[in-house]
Amino acid sequence: MKKGNTVFFKNKPRVESFAAVCGSKEKEGIIGQYADIALDDDMYGESTFEKAECKMLTTAISQCMEKGGKSEKDVDVLLSGDLLNQIISASFAARDYDLPFLGVYSACSTMSESIMLAAMLVNAGYVKRAIAATGSHFASAERQYRYPLELGCTRPPQSQWTVTGAGGCMIAAKDEGVKIVSATMGKVCDYGVTDVNNMGAAMAPAAADTIIQHLKDTGTQPSDYDMILTGDLGALGSRIVKDLSWEKGYDISKVHVDCGEIVYKVIESEFQGGSGAGCSAIVFNSYVLKKMQAGLYKRILFAATGALLSTVSSGQGESIPCISHAVELEL
Repeated sequence: MKKGNTVFFKNKPRVESFAAVCGSKEKEGIIGQYADIALDDDMYGESTFEKAECKMLTTAISQCMEKGGKSEKDVDVLLSGDLLNQIISASFAARDYDLPFLGVYSACSTMSESIMLAAMLVNAGYVKRAIAATGSHFASAERQYRYPLELGCTRPPQSQWTVTGAGGCMIAAKDEGVKIVSATMGKVCDYGVTDVNNMGAAMAPAAADTIIQHLKDTGTQPSDYDMILTGDLGALGSRIVKDLSWEKGYDISKVHVDCGEIVYKVIESEFQGGSGAGCSAIVFNSYVLKKMQAGLYKRILFAATGALLSTVSSGQGESIPCISHAVELEL
């Protein structure tokens, strides 16, 4: 059933297993104790940052299957994406598996989009089991979207730190596990932000738009959720999304949590916090889902956020269009 922009899953696909791999900086924060693998070296034994990113994603996918007690023959499709040109991390990771592959891209909102699409396939009965995964790497993203690290450019105070990490979850038609109840498809929003360092301000309007759309479509209020989790807004973007939602008549301040705000140590001076496709991937597929399994959270709205820019569009002076897709989960 569909109402507005929200799809309701009659058959309630379940999260069967999940896994997360985090980088050396990320493990120092709250995620370190929840991630399946925490790296000491962000190169992960590889010769380039891009190869390390691909290896993290491959590891997360393999861990998903292993923790779920499944093998490739039990999985019907892999849905994955990342931030690099032509989603090479996801595509190169997929070549290691004998699985149908659907490459998806919505920047840092790829985690929630891939979960939404996987749930749609499972709910409709087209597949019995699907894996949704994504990741990012600070060094590979920096030299693609901004400047080579070797230049030693000063980071402005509005900037965020692209998370090094990867995460994924296996979604299946079964009777146990965290239920995926509904998903709201986001619309592209562009409020005219052109600063490639200010991702929080660029993405916050898209997050607010999708969250409000979901609340309207489902007839729920923020207080109905234990947590409304955004992906990659950071400290500044989190303040903006709360303000924008409040202006529309929805006060999410008491239940809103942003992955970018909590991924690093509180005492660190990381300006606005974390971002990147791996940000929501590692927080959601470790800390959040483990808390749900333990019964500490009963109902969550997960709305990852993505900035749909490229080096070409930024070089041409284009503003930054953004999107957010939301997935509702219940224990």
